[in-house]
Amino acid sequence: MIKVIRMNMKPMLAGILLLSALSSCKKFLDRTPLDRLTPEQAFATENTLDLYVKSFHVQMLPDGPSIYQGDMMSDITVPNAVPAYIAGRVSSQEASGWNWDQLRNINYFLEHYDNPAIAQKARNHYSGIARFFRAYFYYNKVKQFGDVPWYGQTIGVDDTALLYKPRDPRTLVMDSVLKDLNYAIENINSTKDPSSTNITKWVALAYKSRICLFEGTFRKYHPEYNLPDADKWLQEAADAAGELMKSGQYSLQNTGVPEKDYRSLFTSENPVSREVLLAAVYNNTLKRWHNAAWWFNSATLGARLGLSKSFVNTYLNSDGTPFSSRPGYDTLYFPSEVKSRDKRLQQTIRMGDYKRTDGSAAPADFNVTYSGYQIQKYSLDDKYFDTRTESYNSIPIMRYAEVLLNYAEAKAELGLLSQSDWDETIGALRRRAGIKDNVLPLIADPYMAAYFEKDSNDPVLLEIRRERGVELAVEGIRYDDLRRWKEGALLERVYDGIYVPAKGQLIDLNEDGRMDVSFVDKIPATKVPGVVYFLLDGINAKLSEGDKGNLLWLGNIEKQYEEETSSDPQVKSRRYLYPLPFNAIVLNPRLTQNPGW
Repeated sequence: MIKVIRMNMKPMLAGILLLSALSSCKKFLDRTPLDRLTPEQAFATENTLDLYVKSFHVQMLPDGPSIYQGDMMSDITVPNAVPAYIAGRVSSQEASGWNWDQLRNINYFLEHYDNPAIAQKARNHYSGIARFFRAYFYYNKVKQFGDVPWYGQTIGVDDTALLYKPRDPRTLVMDSVLKDLNYAIENINSTKDPSSTNITKWVALAYKSRICLFEGTFRKYHPEYNLPDADKWLQEAADAAGELMKSGQYSLQNTGVPEKDYRSLFTSENPVSREVLLAAVYNNTLKRWHNAAWWFNSATLGARLGLSKSFVNTYLNSDGTPFSSRPGYDTLYFPSEVKSRDKRLQQTIRMGDYKRTDGSAAPADFNVTYSGYQIQKYSLDDKYFDTRTESYNSIPIMRYAEVLLNYAEAKAELGLLSQSDWDETIGALRRRAGIKDNVLPLIADPYMAAYFEKDSNDPVLLEIRRERGVELAVEGIRYDDLRRWKEGALLERVYDGIYVPAKGQLIDLNEDGRMDVSFVDKIPATKVPGVVYFLLDGINAKLSEGDKGNLLWLGNIEKQYEEETSSDPQVKSRRYLYPLPFNAIVLNPRLTQNPGW
């Protein structure tokens, strides 16, 4: 008889399963993590190089809100509050921006991309993109801090000499930026990108024109820093812009409809690639949205941003004459002052017969605006978007219009701008806006000369500055312009708005027969339906002449940019450069603080 021996298999199976699991676990742990690439993988093919440099686009280029909210600190806008920087509420303890992680990623790429298994042309292209972004990174650092340490390589934790090096001179850093830009232009593919999302040779040229114009004019108008070669940088700006213009790759969006062509650049879902070189792309189908319509049309979400009266005065009449040449221009009733003007005005603010998509009239809403010049440049016309983060219009980052302006300004600063140059640049922008009589000016407009008090003699430069302000309004560029022109004192001006004929008067802003607003010392017990009663408290809000005059906002808050009492020119100009963060100097005592901070 065979005896059957029964064994308890559970412990054995458990042991076998445990050994098997440990073996599998070890094999799994020995594998490369799936959420990251080794250097060998990251630089193995052209596709992986492309993936790597795409991260620079995502991490470093501005998004839509960074663009359309970027002019809150400027002379052309009226926000709901004075920015902390010009209200004296910033010190080195609150300073930021001294971070270098993006630079490390770029330098790491440049140290590992050169794989012989990848075609040389592709390697050159992607290294060109990386060097473009290194130039872009350092340009922003120099704008903010002036002298900064230049790092052309990655730094290890033991590289104490580099980790604790002092700041390098601005001249050395910007010369390195120029070398990177030139390398990028020489090596990045020249194929035009219809999606306006990639860095091409043409984008690099456009940015070179911006960067070199900034550096050239900063050196010219800031003698306190003793920076040489201003004209060299201006010539580099003109050459870069000129090369892009001669290429024929881009042109102005001009379909012959001056009432619509300009604004179409800012409300289109797909970038208008005829003019837009680079954009922050949003898409309704992909549900990638932003909040521009809500931000500009809400009394609570945004900064209630509007244009200032002083700036609106710079928009020309449609016949090409200055608005300030009209008799009594400074006391004109709003419906009258906005008529027969540069067509960009009606595409930048609410005015005239502007209506929403449901046909409803939409004058400036004083529940939102403090100046009366309510911005509509980026807002979709459907009211639906006024209360949602669902705006799907793409936001331009770099436009061909700016390239034309950069070219004109650089040439004018060099004293080389001709009538044909004017026609191709400023004249072309004004023709698109429906302005007639475009000729190179011979006499300075007194209003513009008074506006830019420091540089009031050159009629051509004043007109270029007028055009630059109007064309690039609310695109996040104005503050950089004021810095490079050394016109920070313009930020100290009182915020001003529309002319109010009298307190308590009912005003029809768009002449549709319905009253829209009344400026009062006290809200009346009985209100007229549809009328917004704007309270003049005599402190935050008042009229310039007491019972009438221009609306003045936050005139009670002191704004300071230039230190008029200082005898040290660099201290006097201290706000043109930001303070280094206090903690950065604590960690690296070899860093020196910017003067006055």
